Amino acid sequence: MMFSDTTLALFAKEVAKYPADQKVSAVMACLAIIQHEQGHVSPESEEALGAVLGMAPIAVHEVTTFYNMYNQQAVGSYKLNVCTNLPCQLRDGDKALDHVCKRLGVEPYGTTADGKITVQPSECLGACADAPVLLVNDRQMLSFMSNDKLDELLAMLKADHA
Repeated sequence: MMFSDTTLALFAKEVAKYPADQKVSAVMACLAIIQHEQGHVSPESEEALGAVLGMAPIAVHEVTTFYNMYNQQAVGSYKLNVCTNLPCQLRDGDKALDHVCKRLGVEPYGTTADGKITVQPSECLGACADAPVLLVNDRQMLSFMSNDKLDELLAMLKADHA
């Protein structure tokens, strides 16, 4: 098994929140545990989690790929999800993504050469009125991100790892 006893105990705590015949309901929480510990969710960890929860590996993979919050490959220290869903596109979300990518010299889903910042488009972040918006490390929402604000953010992130 690829998970430590500590990880398995964390899984068990999540599984215990559901009726015994519905332990697959803990899949999202368990994926979050995997990502927190490993930095991303690999195909091997999906398969191993499927065994723990009694799910087909493809069913775990379907959950992993449905949500932007699960990284399917290693990402930088900072992951920037820029909303490009239609309401944000109408308020320059796609231009914000282009601006960030150009400033960092990466394509969407790319990571900077120093491995510090990964940029990716995102589906709706639920802040359409605040567009363009982005989410930093799946935790901090930033609104009304003009090019100047984006430049300030990138400078701050780069300085944090100088």
